This record gives sequence, C-alpha cells and structure tokens, in this order.
Amino acid sequence: MPTSEALAPTALDAALLPRPFRVVATRDETADTATMWLEPSDGETLRFAAGQFTMIGVPGRGEVPISISGDPREPVLLQHTVRAVGDASGALARVAVGDVVLVRGPFGTGWDVQRAAGSDVLIVAGGIGLAPLRPALLDVLAERERYGRVALLVGTRMPDQLLFVDEVQEWRSRLDLEVLVTVDAAAPTWRGRVGLVTGLLPVADWDPAQAHAFVCGPEVMMRLTAEAVVHAGADPSRVRVSMERNMKCGVGLCGHCQLREHFVCTDGPVFDYDVLAPLMTVRGL
Repeated sequence: MPTSEALAPTALDAALLPRPFRVVATRDETADTATMWLEPSDGETLRFAAGQFTMIGVPGRGEVPISISGDPREPVLLQHTVRAVGDASGALARVAVGDVVLVRGPFGTGWDVQRAAGSDVLIVAGGIGLAPLRPALLDVLAERERYGRVALLVGTRMPDQLLFVDEVQEWRSRLDLEVLVTVDAAAPTWRGRVGLVTGLLPVADWDPAQAHAFVCGPEVMMRLTAEAVVHAGADPSRVRVSMERNMKCGVGLCGHCQLREHFVCTDGPVFDYDVLAPLMTVRGL
C-alpha cells in the first residue's frame, strides 16, 4: 500500500499540471498579435525571471510555449504577448476578458540581466522577439544606475507590426535609453529607418569591448545579429539569444525541442551565443 508520502505531489507533478488563469484584460498589438493579462484563479502568484516561458493554452485547443512579456517585479498579473500562427496560438490571440486559459510553468533559463551590471547593454529585437526581451529591458530600467549605456534596437517587417507602440514612444523619451527602430519595407509616408536591424549596430551608442547583448527574433535574424555583434568586438559569452523550438512538456522529457545535446525547454530558451554558435549554422538542427 503506498504511503501518503509516496502519494504526495512532486515538483515534476506540479510542472505537468496546468493551473487555470482568468483573462482580466487584453490589447491588440497588431493585426495578428495580442497581449493578455492573466489572474491566477487560485490566487497564487506565478513568479518568473525575465526570459522564462510558460506552456499556455485554451482548454480543448492545445497548449504552446510562450515567453512571458510582463515585468518580473510585478508578477501579480501574468502577461503574455501572442502571435496567431496556428490553432492553439490563434485561440490564445482571440481570448476575451473573463475567459479561462491553462498555464504551466514558468520554465527554462532567463536573460540573467544582473550579469551585465557595470557594462553597456545592447538589446536587439526582431518582430515578436521584442515580447521576450521586454522583461529584460524593464529589469535594466528598474536599476538603471547599475548599467552603462543602454540601447534598444528593434526591427520589424512593416511599421504596423511594431509591438508596444505607446511604450516604445515612452522609452524613446528617456534620456538614459537609446531606442532605434527600423523596418524592412514601408510606404513613402514612413519617416523612420528602412533596412535590417543589423544596420543599426554601427549607429547605436555602445562599446562592443565591454557590452552585454541580448538578442531575440527569427532564428536567422538572431544568427546574423549575434555574428555582427561578435564581429564588432563583443565577447561571444556576453551575447545571449533566446531560441524557439517545438516544446511540448517543458521539463525535458518528450524530446521535441532537442537541439543536439541540448533541450531548449530546460537548457534554454536563453543560451550564451558561444554555446549555440556551432549549432546555428548546421542544417537540420
């Protein structure tokens, strides 16, 4: 007969058991992307580190890994920014206030922003990659005096695909933060920069020799950006990137997110670039 101790829930049980969260607010970011604010139905705050993700889904529609886009210092409401790219993420992007979603986590590694204390900070986002990087930037801004120069470089395909528009404008007004935005293509009425986000690196005010860089976006964008940052003189061990892979369990059991010897859900999603550099150019990994 099993003892009560043997029947007690383990940490693994807790990681695999979804918790219900109620949607308390939503905001459309773009035509296919929305931000939601979630309140735990059981009242237990979900604390997280910048860069971590949860497995989240609408009941009956499956779950997907989504990086947390909220402020780590204000975890009472869980914040996620979701782009509709499939059935599960599409259902999440369409939730309404009062709906219930199921959440597991948080999982994975974080940006480890504290490691950059005393150095310049370069944050480079491509498209939806600004959502996982937002908590890192908020961490830096909360203790701004601990860091050197801070630059946020953002690239999107079109102007109407920029996330957190009002917040980006607010960040631009700060005297202690440089914000540069570029788009791949735009109408003649667009007065901003046009071109790849890597084109902003020579323009930004940062010292590669002592900077820490945080990069998130499409995989090819991260590879090219990380290569350019290192080529400019940055130490590869001071460059971090966040990988997106097909994570299913979140705890390294299913193998869906295996990247050669690494599991993205447990060894990542945030990796030092010197770890990933040999893998990011290998076809099929």
